[in-house]
Amino acid sequence: MTSKKIVIVTLAALKASGWSVVNQMNINIKEVTKEQLGEYVQIPMWLKVTSIYELNKVNGGIGGILLNEVKVDEYIKDLGIYEKPLKWEEQFDISNWGFFIAYDNDKPIGGATLVYDTEGVNMLSGRKDLTVLWDLRIDPEYKSMGIGSKLFSHIIDWAKERNCRQIKIETQNNNVPACKFYAKQGAMLGELNEYGYYGEDDNEVMLIWYLNLE
Repeated sequence: MTSKKIVIVTLAALKASGWSVVNQMNINIKEVTKEQLGEYVQIPMWLKVTSIYELNKVNGGIGGILLNEVKVDEYIKDLGIYEKPLKWEEQFDISNWGFFIAYDNDKPIGGATLVYDTEGVNMLSGRKDLTVLWDLRIDPEYKSMGIGSKLFSHIIDWAKERNCRQIKIETQNNNVPACKFYAKQGAMLGELNEYGYYGEDDNEVMLIWYLNLE
């Protein structure tokens, strides 16, 4: 009798081998409505932190501020505790918001939320030519597969359809992968606020990115 060997290959192993996972999976990105936020919240949003950007102020900041990436003891940050998609409608009029979900077959694995022309959203600064990327999440098992870039392409198209000149994005200095991702997409660091989360235990630094669309 001929024996058969069963080999189980994980997504992580495929990524490490350089195999193009996204091209082999049935990934589909859809613009959805607020009624599908129940699917959206199924996408986990935790981050493994292994390094942070440390501020180095030259001459008290007059000579510039350098961001140096330094290693830290690994820890997990659950970004989902800050964003509650099912509560957004209780806080804002979300009729001008855009929602996208990336699916692997029927499984939601990534999502993006865009804010435009909404009263009470301070990040918009009263501008009607600005889109804020309010939320971008990728299931950790599907990271580094190009799904974020595919979502970002939809984000840009959505903002351009509304004649926006810029996309504004908030990150923190302990989300190094996000900072590198947005820089790779062409965004520029436009604001740095060491006291943006003053009084919170994590002592994070607020970093605001801008992507020019013109």
